[in-house]
Amino acid sequence: MRRSNRPTAMVLRSDQGLKYQKLSAQRVITGRQDVSTAWIAQHDNGGFMRKMMLICFGLVFSTHAFAGTGADDSILSEYALREECSAYSESGMRDCLATKARESQKTLEQAEKQVNIRLSRWDQEAQYIKQTKAKLVASGRAFAKYRQEHCAVIVALGGSAIGNALEIGRLACVAELNNRRAKQLRDAVSDMP
Repeated sequence: MRRSNRPTAMVLRSDQGLKYQKLSAQRVITGRQDVSTAWIAQHDNGGFMRKMMLICFGLVFSTHAFAGTGADDSILSEYALREECSAYSESGMRDCLATKARESQKTLEQAEKQVNIRLSRWDQEAQYIKQTKAKLVASGRAFAKYRQEHCAVIVALGGSAIGNALEIGRLACVAELNNRRAKQLRDAVSDMP
């Protein structure tokens, strides 16, 4: 039994109950600091800004990494593309992803050409070949619009990210979607002569 220095404290007997209240510590916010890009630049100590951007990207795009793991692991997700380019500085990472986006566009264009060649050799009546080629062109336009809108959502999910951060997200999105579309096109005609 602990005795207190307070005069009102009493000694507790074994037949008495003890009522108590748990202690809780609470923090009180006494002020507020507006954070802007200029403030971060002035107070950047030891790469704070870079670390925060990487954390934000990890949180914002982590769902895409899980969504991107599907039946086909040969197509890199946005997250995996960013990981491949993460060895560079922020501007180097942007350049790396810009290269991947350009390469994915070339891959998509090659896949579209291959599909057109296969359709030209298709053992079907000319009207069906023409109809299928027209649908392919319409599908390509719809895909381009979808890619633009979807990647705009990815950029919007970046919130108030600064610097190349939003462009990095957009480029990774474009590269992944182009590669997936190219694979879908190749798979669609894989059984054709």
